[in-house]
Amino acid sequence: MKAFLLAAGHGTRLRPQTDTLPKCLLPVQGVPLLEIWLALCRRHQISEVLLNTHAHSNAVVEFLGRWRNGVQVRVIEEPKLLGSAGTLLANRKWVDSEENFWIFYADVLTCMDLNGMLRFHRPSSAATIGVYEVPDPRRCGIVGLDDNDVLVSFVEKPANPTSNLAFAGIMIATQQLLDIIPEKLGADIAFDVLPRLTGRTRAYHINEYLLDIGTKQNYEQAQQTWPGLAAVNPSYGDAGTR
Repeated sequence: MKAFLLAAGHGTRLRPQTDTLPKCLLPVQGVPLLEIWLALCRRHQISEVLLNTHAHSNAVVEFLGRWRNGVQVRVIEEPKLLGSAGTLLANRKWVDSEENFWIFYADVLTCMDLNGMLRFHRPSSAATIGVYEVPDPRRCGIVGLDDNDVLVSFVEKPANPTSNLAFAGIMIATQQLLDIIPEKLGADIAFDVLPRLTGRTRAYHINEYLLDIGTKQNYEQAQQTWPGLAAVNPSYGDAGTR
């Protein structure tokens, strides 16, 4: 399978660290987040990744020039940000022949079993989204589910959240999902796509370690709590296990 790894954000909430580095290259216990993601992809037989960049794109290219782990990475620099959904639409031809493909938010840190989520996905679904419980749902995209874990509502950063179950920034997408992306600059997955997927998207509950490191508080927390990819499979010895 192929995967979009969305990494083009400014990382303003992580300054001054992101004044000289893109967010995806910030280290977690000494290992760049991008290195952890590529190791996770290789572990789950994801052989091709499309990585979008914006700030400090040259640093990403230089890193990839030194890093070899069996995953083919295509870097797409966005001089003007297209939005998370806009990136998918602009690069639709890259997944034209794919029945399913992954979408990952690069500022998510996880050691989850992607194969478990893939087995849970149904061909009839437009997408399967990963969900997890969060302590402050007002800062997240909150999902509403029926008894069969089908998405019935999605609200980004609700003032009055009805639950603490949030979109994890990990999803399996299909061509159906691409068809509903509006053709506008800055199209966003949370605002413009997920609310339109109600009734045809299932939610997979992630029980493994998962943390959005988009804030200073969470980034500092990651340094203390990240168990490494070996937390799921102790025999796994790739990058990110330190």
